[in-house]
Amino acid sequence: MPKRFELLVFDWDGTLADSTQTIVDAIQSASRDVGLPVPDGDRSRSIIGLGLREALQELFPGIDASAEQHLVERYRVHYFAHDEKIVLFDGVAQALHELTEAGFMLAVATGKGRGGLDRALAQTGLAEMFHASRCAGECFSKPHPQMLDEIMGEMGAMPEKSVMIGDTHFDLQMAQNAGMASLGVSYGAHSEENLHPHAPLACFDSFAKLRTWLSENA
Repeated sequence: MPKRFELLVFDWDGTLADSTQTIVDAIQSASRDVGLPVPDGDRSRSIIGLGLREALQELFPGIDASAEQHLVERYRVHYFAHDEKIVLFDGVAQALHELTEAGFMLAVATGKGRGGLDRALAQTGLAEMFHASRCAGECFSKPHPQMLDEIMGEMGAMPEKSVMIGDTHFDLQMAQNAGMASLGVSYGAHSEENLHPHAPLACFDSFAKLRTWLSENA
């Protein structure tokens, strides 16, 4: 049976890695460190998916360059103090192996910086699973389509044969902007209510359900 898709592009945090709470905690701790109002959990989750600087500017409009740099530094201190404890969602590694063996091209489009993604890939042993990746700092932040446009160009994939899989509305908006389909997952940062307006093919409340859908429909 012909494949519906050739290229599967995954977000990282909140989609493959169970890192949402670590990110929220780092945002709140960094804000406290620099004397800014501490955003609550919902507000902190709402900006996950953007590049770090874009996320902090969204949280603190008008923040000056010096305070922003201090906030970035403190965020990284808090995040990297705990990132080795971040685990993949159950079944992720096996599913990626199965998808690779089935002939899919796999890629990552993430709001993480390159250093953070490379560190995560090394810690999880998944680096060889992905044929391409794009990170914050290398492209415009989501939801701009540059990450997906460059990945498709590198892999020689067409939008109609590609799908973006992510846990934030920024991921799904990025897919719309790139002219490609998307799948939403609500077990990460954003709720299903926030994902549905951006027209995902389906939305899943567990990685297991996403894995089943990909096996049966991709």
